[in-house]
Amino acid sequence: MNWLLLGFLVLVWGTSFMAIAVAIQGGLGPVAITLLRIACAVIVLMLFCVAKGKKLPNNLKSWASLLLLGLFGSALPFMLISWGQQTVPSASTGVLMSIMPLVTMLLAHYLIEGERLNRFKIMGFITAFTGVFILLNPAAAGSVDFYGALAILAAASSYAFNTVLIRLLPPFHPAVAGTGMMLCSFIILLPLGIFEYSEITQQLTELAEAKALIAVIWLGLMPTGVASIIYFIVVNRAGPSFLSNCNFLIPVVAFFAGTILLNEPASLQSLIALLAILCGITLTRIRR
Repeated sequence: MNWLLLGFLVLVWGTSFMAIAVAIQGGLGPVAITLLRIACAVIVLMLFCVAKGKKLPNNLKSWASLLLLGLFGSALPFMLISWGQQTVPSASTGVLMSIMPLVTMLLAHYLIEGERLNRFKIMGFITAFTGVFILLNPAAAGSVDFYGALAILAAASSYAFNTVLIRLLPPFHPAVAGTGMMLCSFIILLPLGIFEYSEITQQLTELAEAKALIAVIWLGLMPTGVASIIYFIVVNRAGPSFLSNCNFLIPVVAFFAGTILLNEPASLQSLIALLAILCGITLTRIRR
């Protein structure tokens, strides 16, 4: 059962970059995609919270923690990914996002007691980032847009920092953490949505294809909402080490979803970069 749940997470998270690409191609901008995505997720997570009989915190200290998690765990990375994917294919986005566990490892070395780097982790980090440099090399055919890629790498780093934050901040019940975090991320981005209200309205009324809106709704309900619930279930049942298997599979699913379903170019450069990053992640898991 745990492997089925893990497979579900890999599938929905791996294809989320493809959904963003479909929304962008249909005429939606980064702000519209991100706000609609989070709004749909909030509905799902609120229902989950009610079903679990859990109440949201009633003190400022807890909300301050959730605000930080909402900023680095959803608001900032969601915006950066949607902005970056305007110029970076979804397949390459999946490859670039796979550096997240490596950045987490590096941050944990400095911020969490007992999480020390060893020679295998250092070798893995260097190997993986060699893959990133291969993908960004402007002299090679199939390289990606530098600034778009930089935004996606920043999103991966934001997720990594959020992972460390979760371990440093006081613990919450999974239902409360997911719902509160998503509510805070919506509040953080709401001023930007109000500022771009007319542009977002125009985008929605002039959608080239209905599938763009369907892609965003699916993105909010499944990879952001339902997947968050499954994530907590898997962590509670099988532990975070089991869940870390996602790190190997998500970039592979993202790569082939983009190349096969969206007909994005599959360059040799991208494949080499993907293999280098996966080899790097493998090296970091050696414990000696």
